[in-house]
Amino acid sequence: MLIELQQIEKVYVRGTEEVRALRGVDLQIERNEYVAIMGPSGSGKSTLMNIVGCLDTPTSGTYELNGIDVSDMNANDLAEVRNQQIGFVFQTFNLLPRATAVHNVELPLLYGGERRRVRRERAVAVLERVGLADRMEHRPTELSGGQRQRVAIARALANRPSILLADEPTGNLDSRTGEEIMALFDALQAEGNTVILVTHEPDIAQHAHRTIRILDGRIASDERRG
Repeated sequence: MLIELQQIEKVYVRGTEEVRALRGVDLQIERNEYVAIMGPSGSGKSTLMNIVGCLDTPTSGTYELNGIDVSDMNANDLAEVRNQQIGFVFQTFNLLPRATAVHNVELPLLYGGERRRVRRERAVAVLERVGLADRMEHRPTELSGGQRQRVAIARALANRPSILLADEPTGNLDSRTGEEIMALFDALQAEGNTVILVTHEPDIAQHAHRTIRILDGRIASDERRG
């Protein structure tokens, strides 16, 4: 099992008020699954994504990622897990504006301590994989929105992560470009990657083989297709 959450609770304290964002969530995701997580604003889906992505820790419950309990890890250990196991793709791309595409993709490898030659070779390979062989030396301002998202996807793939975690990956793109990006996710999953999408768009969720709906901090439904 790649991801196993058991009785996950997350409580935020805001002044004198406690907000229960997650209420006893149980979730299992296997390798090579293609999962969409949906839910209205305030449902807990972003909190769940942050815990699955090791950006946050639960108040209680256990989370095993690749057989390792990450529930109580400190910030440094979580950062190492994120760098080695999880590739993030965000709605806003989060690229360094003054760095070229290839240098943006090299960043997680630099943080991981890879040698310069290895960083370059792997960054070039993943940029070729996402169809940007002729745009490697371009900066984000010289790229279209779709091309910038492809750079972000290449960066997410650079460390060969266990999970690709995409948060509203087409939110800043027009519908045609969004479909091109989703076709790329489809292909990556078909090649063996585990893909988890967080989205509020039903047509984007339709690309996944499994849709999990979150409501009031609980899993309201879990449906598989195909």
